[in-house]
Amino acid sequence: MNKRSIYIVVVILFLVTSGFIVLKYKNEKKKNEARIYELLPRNNSSVNYADWITLKKNASTLLAKISANENDLVSKMKLSALYLQEARVTGNYTYYDMAAMKLVNDVLKKDPNNFEGLTFKALIFLSQHHFAEGLAVAEQLRQLYPYSAHVYGILTDANVELGHYDSALVNIDRMVSIRPDLSSYSRISYQREIHGDNEGAIDAMKLAVEAGSPGDEATEWSRIQLAKLYEHTGQVEYAKMNYTIALSNRPGYPHALAGLARIEISEKNYFKAIDIYKKADSAITDFTIKEELAQAYLLNGNKEEADHLSNLIVEEMIKASQKNKTTDTSGHYSDREIAYAYINTGNYDKALEHAMIEYNRRPGNIDVNETVAWVYYNKGNAQKALKYIKEALKTNCKNPILLCRAGLIYASAGDKAMAKTILQDGVKNNPVISPVLRSAAQKTLQSL
Repeated sequence: MNKRSIYIVVVILFLVTSGFIVLKYKNEKKKNEARIYELLPRNNSSVNYADWITLKKNASTLLAKISANENDLVSKMKLSALYLQEARVTGNYTYYDMAAMKLVNDVLKKDPNNFEGLTFKALIFLSQHHFAEGLAVAEQLRQLYPYSAHVYGILTDANVELGHYDSALVNIDRMVSIRPDLSSYSRISYQREIHGDNEGAIDAMKLAVEAGSPGDEATEWSRIQLAKLYEHTGQVEYAKMNYTIALSNRPGYPHALAGLARIEISEKNYFKAIDIYKKADSAITDFTIKEELAQAYLLNGNKEEADHLSNLIVEEMIKASQKNKTTDTSGHYSDREIAYAYINTGNYDKALEHAMIEYNRRPGNIDVNETVAWVYYNKGNAQKALKYIKEALKTNCKNPILLCRAGLIYASAGDKAMAKTILQDGVKNNPVISPVLRSAAQKTLQSL
């Protein structure tokens, strides 16, 4: 066979193979478009929530309506809302965000300016950490529905995540002027926290809790945020009280359990904390809870179990990230979270890789800058860390974790005066933070 014949055969094989790949992709796409995502069974303590039976019944009814009438847009929006709420309860954001987005896109194909459809699409983008896309949809919503408080709430969230803090303040002011409620008060609280007014943040979050219904997930989530503010300001008894109330109002609530476990850690009751963390971990898919459990193992002297869990967290995060890339959806960005997971395993090169991926998406965000700075500090490069920690401090946030990390970085970089000031601010009032970080901050402070 001459070279020309070989070339023709190769081209034919390539075209045939490519055709099969394209056909397979089109078939998979059609399959996904035709798929109806159902409510998944719960296999944890959340099955005991009073709303679970009602939720299952509502999902079944809505699915039946959609199956009977493909053009039932109202039922599709109701089912999408149900799935978004179920994602919050179970932590299974990957599945339910995908399920909700499928329904949302179906509706927007038929009604491009549908308010609920565009609102849910923006919320799903934010949930998936696609903040720029979420902001774009929110801006579209503002043009169409300029008097909706919900729209300004989404604009606030998107701008915060992208580091547009001035724009976030403008939008939250507009939101609360239209509708002062749990959603707006909780956002005001976060704005105050970002800008260093922790007492003001506590006051606003109290209003959010009071505006909600006890036992409702949104109310108890706000109560958890209030408790965390008490943790960070050293008001441990108030934190414990609010976690206990949340647990009473919503039995088995994993975020309340995790909060109580953190307090046990601060009191050096490591074995008890591990037991509580395990209960929380069994109730929801949440890598932060798993990471705190791993730290509890380490503090309790079980390094082998801590290392095993930390490595497992990385494996599961990477697996989920790769799975998202293979689906015909935008998927979840989780590089900042993966960076911290790699820090916990001591793989600082991989941590930096993922931290910089996140930084390139949103270089103005203070949390992302803190992450990059902390990676460089752990790599032993305090000078590089300085650039990012300065950016992380730009809003005057008084989060004690941020302050302790910043103080350690300044001390390592040789700026003892700045380190002392920041570390003193970080450990005052004895906040509930990682014992490892607290010890490092206190030892460094004593040496200055």
